[in-house]
Amino acid sequence: MQQIEIHVVPFDSPVAQRLIIAALADLGARYGGSGDETPVDPDEFVPPAGAFLVAHLNGQPVGCGGWRSHGDEGATAELKRMYTAPQARGRGVARTVLAAIERSAREHGRKRLILECGDRQPEAIAMYTGAGYERIPNFGFYAAEPGCLSFGRTL
Repeated sequence: MQQIEIHVVPFDSPVAQRLIIAALADLGARYGGSGDETPVDPDEFVPPAGAFLVAHLNGQPVGCGGWRSHGDEGATAELKRMYTAPQARGRGVARTVLAAIERSAREHGRKRLILECGDRQPEAIAMYTGAGYERIPNFGFYAAEPGCLSFGRTL
């Protein structure tokens, strides 16, 4: 039986950075460039303003994702840097990370989770829509870019 464990870690920790670099490489292969130019500050992922989580499968770090506060009201969180390593895909890692992110954001008073995704990520789109996320007006760094898709869900 494969066991997925979730750990909250600093965004700039070595384990998180290895996974983020892999995530950006994956996005770069799909879209070109560095993968994602969205400004991100590690302090945005420090509770209670956010959190960053790493998934371990049988003791190995294989996935990550985090949330940061979005907007001035404090009720909305933005999902960032979701990623599952290729060797761990199809094993429930991403869904487990997403559920943990939602739980963390809810525990810190967030009532809604939003995210940006690109149209060349069909696996992610299927997971988000399967988890109850619905299309919302585009927002964020890539809002005006062709292929940008934004989703949201009430927590």
